[in-house]
Amino acid sequence: MCDPSTPAFGPEAAAERSAVEASVGTDTPRRDAARAPADPPSGADPATEREEIRTFLDDAVAAAGADGVIVNMSGGLDSTVTAALAVEALGADRVHGLILPRNKIGAPHARDAEALADALGIDHDTVHIQSLSAQLGAITPEQFAPHDDPVRSGNASARLRMTLAYLAANATNRLVCGTTNRSERLLGYVTKHGDGAADLLPIGHLYKTEVRALADELDVPEFVVEKPPTAGFLHGQRDADDLGAPYEVIDAVLRLGVDRGLAPETVAERLSADADPETVTDLLARHRATAHKRTQPATPSR
Repeated sequence: MCDPSTPAFGPEAAAERSAVEASVGTDTPRRDAARAPADPPSGADPATEREEIRTFLDDAVAAAGADGVIVNMSGGLDSTVTAALAVEALGADRVHGLILPRNKIGAPHARDAEALADALGIDHDTVHIQSLSAQLGAITPEQFAPHDDPVRSGNASARLRMTLAYLAANATNRLVCGTTNRSERLLGYVTKHGDGAADLLPIGHLYKTEVRALADELDVPEFVVEKPPTAGFLHGQRDADDLGAPYEVIDAVLRLGVDRGLAPETVAERLSADADPETVTDLLARHRATAHKRTQPATPSR
């Protein structure tokens, strides 16, 4: 394991963090600082999580006989935290970042990701996948073509990104290190065989609010933590709009409705100050409807 006394983002990396902050400019969107959290769930101690995830990564890579990991980096919180943890566990020379913007909307995030990869000291490649997306649309039968359908085109792009990640992993004897968190997994807010596919999910057990706490522990640059979570496919797209609530509310609902198994009406009653009954019902219904994304493909029983 890499020496934990030299963290990926820490006091020794102050100059690099300052350079990253300076490089992102003023076009990076910010979270609404005035938004009051909805009694966010209390998770494990971030320092404990940090050490356990580092051990998990080191053990998993060693058990697979792999030479390191590939991380798809978006410039957002989850991929930055994942890459930082991988660097701490394995060393920067065993982590490779892929930055895969699809269109102009993703360009500022790609620049952020490049600056973050530089700050972490990892090798990285930027591949613009617009031409791949266009070619896929051109050869796809008309009745299946994604065209301007945001769901189909977004899912196709996510799968192209994962194709590139596995191509890189195969070429370098590495594992694909996914960046999905528990909130996204429980709501099915992932693409099957896209960002939902990976060999390892180091933060897959952590709610989004817990990932933010871990980011603070890792000294991830503030602009990353303050970015509104987004899938990045459409202008102005935000997770809170797609899911119907901010993650502070989502995590509280999932803690009660999924982890503790409480009925929607009970969850709504307990969170009445922050979540209306319709939001609670919709979130828990989404969890049930996306169960197929969290299981292996169905096969006939014998």
